[in-house]
Amino acid sequence: MSKIGKQPIKIIEGVKVSLKDGVLKFSGTNADLEVKLLPGVEAEIKENEVSFKPQDDSDQTKANWGTMRALSANAMSGAAKDFVKSLKIEGIGFKAAVEGTNLVLNLGFSHPIKLTLPQGVKASVEKNIITVSGADKFMVGQIAAKIRSFKKPEPYLGKGIMYTDEVVRRKAGKKVAGATAKAA
Repeated sequence: MSKIGKQPIKIIEGVKVSLKDGVLKFSGTNADLEVKLLPGVEAEIKENEVSFKPQDDSDQTKANWGTMRALSANAMSGAAKDFVKSLKIEGIGFKAAVEGTNLVLNLGFSHPIKLTLPQGVKASVEKNIITVSGADKFMVGQIAAKIRSFKKPEPYLGKGIMYTDEVVRRKAGKKVAGATAKAA
C-alpha cells in the first residue's frame, strides 16, 4: 500500500477539476494544468476531493499510485499559485539579467550564457538574487537546477550560483591547512 497514494487531495477553492479520457485537468486562477493518468491507476472526483486507487497489486502499479497522487497535488497547487525557487550569485563580476524571454548570465567565462526560458516559467533578477517562478513545479525546479549547473558553488572561495537556502561547507585552503599541520 502506498502511504501517499491513499491520501485524497482536497480541492482548493477557486480550482476546478475534471477527468476526461485519462487526463485530469486542473483549472484555477493562476493556470490550467493537465496530468495524464499513469497506467494501473484510477482517479475519482467526489464532493470536494480527488482520490486515486490502484487497479491491480503489482509493484509498478503501487509506484504509479503514489506518483500520480503527488503529480496531481502539485498541479492543484500550481493552478492556485506559482511555485518559486530563488538562487544567489556569489563572485566578483558575476551578473544576471533578464532580456525578454532570455536569462543572460555573466559568470566569468569568455562569453555570456543565454538561457531561453520555456513558456510558463518566469525569471526576475534583483541585485544578486535570481527568482524563478511558474505554475509547473517540475519545470521551475528543472530551470533552477540548470541555472545552478552553469557555475556550481565552490567550497574554497564560496563563488558560484547556489540556492538561497543552500549551505555551502567551506574548506580550508592550502596555506591554512599547511600551517596547522606544521604547528602540531
